[in-house]
Amino acid sequence: MKSKVKILIVEDNQLFREGLKSLLASNADYKLIAEAQDGLEALRLTREKQPNFILLDISMPRLNGISVIKEIKSIYPDIKILALTIHESDEFVLQAFDAGVNGYCVKDCSRHELRIAIRTVLEGKTYISPQITNQVMDGYLESSRKLKKKTDWDTITRREREILKLVAEGYKNRQIADLLHISIKTVEKHRANIMNKLDLHSASELTAYAIKKNLVTKKS
Repeated sequence: MKSKVKILIVEDNQLFREGLKSLLASNADYKLIAEAQDGLEALRLTREKQPNFILLDISMPRLNGISVIKEIKSIYPDIKILALTIHESDEFVLQAFDAGVNGYCVKDCSRHELRIAIRTVLEGKTYISPQITNQVMDGYLESSRKLKKKTDWDTITRREREILKLVAEGYKNRQIADLLHISIKTVEKHRANIMNKLDLHSASELTAYAIKKNLVTKKS
């Protein structure tokens, strides 16, 4: 008997998550094994549940989707990941594929397209929504051929980006240390490195920079 594909949904919007669950339920070959509402929960459930396939939003609280993809792929390279996102810009597309994502699908796609995207990724192929322009993929291929000049942002490590996001979301150093399972001294060191690299001097400046880089969404 053919085993079902074990799927993890990573999405902080409950309404959209319910729609994904309804779509998956229509296919007898799929089995939803867990749901995560933020990036850190996604990593925990991946370790615990060992899914075959992950549907993942890029913009999430606590740990963004790009960092989640990198972390999962570094430990479980065989897990297939399809990014679901509102972002169509080349910056997000390139970051997602550089992180190791297997497919990139925009959220305003039809249910039919999403079914195709899931099936394509499960077959070991790459899927990209038709809305994503040819120029974006040309940029990705070109960037893989030559080194681009590093900006200040390029010098920020994955861990530093995770900490910057949490700082911008209002977490204190002790809370960040607990969330990431590191010492408070390590958090302080990373935070100091971020401020030095970016020439920023306060939590408010860090927050403004994180918003500019789409790590967090500006509160209305």
